[in-house]
Amino acid sequence: MDLRQMEYVLALSEERHFTRAAALTGVSQSGLSSAIRSLESELGTPLFDRTTRRVELTAAGEALLPHARAMVDEAARARDAVVRSTRTVSGSLRVGAEQCLGLVDVSTLLERFHRRYPGVATEFAQSGSHELVDAVRGGTLDVAFVATTRPPTSLRHQPLGGEPLVLVVPADSDLASRTPLRWSDLAGRDFVDFSPSWGVRTLNDELLAAHAVTRRVRCSVNDVHTLLDLVSRGLGVAIVPRHVAAKPQAATLRTIPLPGAESPEWTVGAVSPISPRADVPAVLLLELLGTPSPGTAEAEAGTAATPPPGARPLVPLG
Repeated sequence: MDLRQMEYVLALSEERHFTRAAALTGVSQSGLSSAIRSLESELGTPLFDRTTRRVELTAAGEALLPHARAMVDEAARARDAVVRSTRTVSGSLRVGAEQCLGLVDVSTLLERFHRRYPGVATEFAQSGSHELVDAVRGGTLDVAFVATTRPPTSLRHQPLGGEPLVLVVPADSDLASRTPLRWSDLAGRDFVDFSPSWGVRTLNDELLAAHAVTRRVRCSVNDVHTLLDLVSRGLGVAIVPRHVAAKPQAATLRTIPLPGAESPEWTVGAVSPISPRADVPAVLLLELLGTPSPGTAEAEAGTAATPPPGARPLVPLG
């Protein structure tokens, strides 16, 4: 078994399609098929069931998957160890992020990176999490900071933290004083939500469907402040990460915990390719997440900065 075969297994397990998996890993379809057949021959068992429409993991393939991931992750750590020894950094870095992630200050991170590595040409794009994941997979972004409930197995994913979802409603809403809130209270309501490309929209759709709540998304937006403004104007209610409800623009709104002992968690992470090629700027950017900003008390003490209230601690990278 070799590393490339493990990358092919991860890509094919996610894409369930040889053509798409080949495009994702930068190899011809015949090359990928040959590598998978060679691995299956070596192991003496099929790893995938092939049909005319779809490719599915066999029980043996499912058993191999965590070991394939471990091999690729270990190779990435080895690559990072070499990258950390680099003294002069140049080239380019393409970064993307969803708006208002809360658990990572992307603007400050990019500023720190630019000051530390001025020889790197940095580009930044903002979009929904699902579009950003596709961009990393397609090779048009090197790193993306996203909120997604299903990080793709073909990408390296570093969780950064999470926080609960809450409901925000206008102050004069009949829901404002309803305690405790029931899922049935949300049935048939008008909602303001983010566009389908945002990770929180997917989480909201799945959450409400799981509790048999039918809703109307009256307004679909791509901006946090617009969402809060529309809610305040009575155009609907919204389910958002808790840090969004704490913004100054939400000061006139009422924040209500979702039903249940534990509300669903919205999670943030950094995604990047797992290819063994050494993307020096990308690795160095991710390293900065595990270090405090210069001049802070945390920096003087040599510890990482404290995460926002209610959030799980950030996981240092590298």
